[in-house]
Amino acid sequence: MATTRQAHTVWEGDLLKGSGVVTFDSSGIADQPVSWASRAEQANGKTSPEELIAAAHSSCFSMALSNGLAKAGTPPTKLTTQADVTLVPGTGITGVHITVVGEVEGLDEASFVKAAEDAKANCPVSQALAGTSITLTASLA
Repeated sequence: MATTRQAHTVWEGDLLKGSGVVTFDSSGIADQPVSWASRAEQANGKTSPEELIAAAHSSCFSMALSNGLAKAGTPPTKLTTQADVTLVPGTGITGVHITVVGEVEGLDEASFVKAAEDAKANCPVSQALAGTSITLTASLA
């Protein structure tokens, strides 16, 4: 069964001086303010499209890796995943770097890295970002 999630943004003003609010319609989590300055300079308590992509990618990757490890008979005790999404103003998003540290009983480092590479290639968010360079650092705790 397919699922669809919704969010919307109301933006007021021009790019450099304007601002907006992202509303997460499906989950109802708190509205988040956005602005060009928070995107291209300092966050200052506001989110950005890149942070939202990082959140989506880190959670999707974690789910894919957890599933792959469990199917291989070595379910993880814990996965800590960070996604760093880089924006170069005037160029666009230039890459995503995923860092994952896992606690997986009975699994060696090489097998963990292999499972992480598979998750990187096959999680739906990675596939949606196929036009972007995605790199990975994976290790066991």
